[in-house]
Amino acid sequence: MNRSADVEAIRAAAVLLSPGGDHSALLDAIGDARFVLLGEASHGTHEFYRERARITQRLVAERGFRAVAVEGDWPDAYRVNAFVRGAGRDASVASANEALAGFERFPTWMWRNADVLDFVGWLRAFDAGRAHAAQCGFYGLDMYSLHASMARVLAWLERHRPEVAPLARERYACFDRFGDDSQVYGMMTGLRGAEGCEEEVVAMLVDVQRAAARERTGPLDAEAAFDAEQNARLVRNAESYYRGMYMRNVSSWNQRDTHMAGTLDAIEAHLGRSGLEKIVVWAHNSHVGDARATEMGQRRGELTLGQLVRERHGGDAFLVGFTTHHGTVAAASDWDAPLERKEVVPSLAGSVERLLHDTGIGRFTLPLRGDGAHVAVLRQRLLERAIGVIYRPETERQSHYFEAEPASQFDALVHIDATRAVRPLDAHSAWDAASDAADLPDTYPFAT
Repeated sequence: MNRSADVEAIRAAAVLLSPGGDHSALLDAIGDARFVLLGEASHGTHEFYRERARITQRLVAERGFRAVAVEGDWPDAYRVNAFVRGAGRDASVASANEALAGFERFPTWMWRNADVLDFVGWLRAFDAGRAHAAQCGFYGLDMYSLHASMARVLAWLERHRPEVAPLARERYACFDRFGDDSQVYGMMTGLRGAEGCEEEVVAMLVDVQRAAARERTGPLDAEAAFDAEQNARLVRNAESYYRGMYMRNVSSWNQRDTHMAGTLDAIEAHLGRSGLEKIVVWAHNSHVGDARATEMGQRRGELTLGQLVRERHGGDAFLVGFTTHHGTVAAASDWDAPLERKEVVPSLAGSVERLLHDTGIGRFTLPLRGDGAHVAVLRQRLLERAIGVIYRPETERQSHYFEAEPASQFDALVHIDATRAVRPLDAHSAWDAASDAADLPDTYPFAT
């Protein structure tokens, strides 16, 4: 490897990204793709959220994209969907802040942060001036909301199919003996062999699907029926996921990303039967990227949402990774531990982040489709960093790096060399008054 030549090849292909975030070059590369997956190298970086919002605003306003699907729980995101579209039972929610209040489960800062607040306010204003068929929705792809989704199914049945509700309550009561912690259910059934609730949740999904099919008589009824059906499907998939968590293999990861891909397909089908709907996805690089170009896919058999979307939709999928060299990040030290503002260790030698840093260009987009010297460079096996909701800089290499071939993993990269932590909406001592101004997005708060 000739490092100086590699850096020069990347520098020559880089498209400078202005401070105002003009992503025209990226939109040109996206072209007519119908599924644009926008990643992030951490769940707590302000610039990743801000630039994804800027890209998404242009895709929605200029390219006719009709949904934003995020790595968040379905019921929580659906509350936002109802707010931005001014429809359904949450239409009375008065502000973007209230719309985001459903995100109560750790890590709340992933979606309850100032950048998301600003984007949700923009989306509400955009949808307010458009007919229902042209509005842009906001949906969750994840599957951690087992109990919340059961409650949503029961509430819908009480309103629309009260004769079915008693049977539904009886079936879902199967979970009562395990308490409210879904991981306890997984441990008891997956590890200790206790009888689970698989038959009940499968039967419930079939019944809800039948009931929902009869309720799609108008736009609002169709939305409510779709919500109920997706919650029932989530309960079925989450039950299987939690049982598989303790099997000590990759099945639970693969179940999760397969659920995300299935939810994405369901959103597309719901928006219109033409098969031409356009959707933006916001998720971590580890879900957005193609697992076949990483050590997790090649050695451990893991698959990802990005891989599945590519396999199902070919050139209609466009995968964008986001990288950074150093800065600060909002993260915890352990699951359910307090949120902290942490220093991000400068990227390691031998990593894609260090190669991009060494160009000396602070902010740029790098197209990766086609040929070119820079594409050849990034088809080599390199280290790549991933920070989730937990960050342990003291074990940086072991905890946060894996091997990947970035030019096969993504269709483009957005590199922002110096980044800072997102600002959580909930009061936190790590974001004191003196630092608040530096952590606010440029237009915060767009909607109050």
